[in-house]
Amino acid sequence: MPGTFSLPASRTEVVLEEIRRGILTRELLPGQPLVEAELAQRLGVSKTPVREALKVLSNSGLVTFSPYKGASVCVVDAALAQSVYDVRLVLEPEAVRRTVELRDPALLEDAADALKEASAAIADRDQAELSLLNRRFHRALYRGCGNPLLVNILDDLKDRAALISIVGWEANPSWRREWTEHKAILAAAKKGDAEGAADLLRQHIAEFLERIVEAISE
Repeated sequence: MPGTFSLPASRTEVVLEEIRRGILTRELLPGQPLVEAELAQRLGVSKTPVREALKVLSNSGLVTFSPYKGASVCVVDAALAQSVYDVRLVLEPEAVRRTVELRDPALLEDAADALKEASAAIADRDQAELSLLNRRFHRALYRGCGNPLLVNILDDLKDRAALISIVGWEANPSWRREWTEHKAILAAAKKGDAEGAADLLRQHIAEFLERIVEAISE
């Protein structure tokens, strides 16, 4: 994270993104205490936007609050990975199936753009950017499902899923394999094969979960 930066209208949003990126780049390590005064000094702001940002990140699953230790970076374990990906396995393939059935080409274009950018991020071995592009790809394929509540539930998991993916890639950098799987899912979606896209996505999520649980449990 840079030491200082120019603040736009919302200080909290800027601080939020800086801390989120710090966590996803592993500059802020799992279990590391997040002291408001230290972060405020580092980012050149008061403690108030830092405090607000940490609350938001706590709700999204990147930050943990303890009554004795205060805020710290969330630690990913097998139980967390299992719980997050269990929900994705149940809900996301169905959301993607519905999106494909509605045939909105703009959503598929966004997914294709994310896939293209991910290819460059793989070459640069930029895990944080890959995680964000991974999230963008998946969201493009479920956000058009026609059910705002279903989209919100999946959106609420996005930070936890991003953190879990970073941990998984550190143990097993399977970016290219996942990129290839994304390509197959998108190809099915472009053909209008809703069931095929959903099945491929379900397999994609299940296999990643198996890899991450095995890696964390070792």
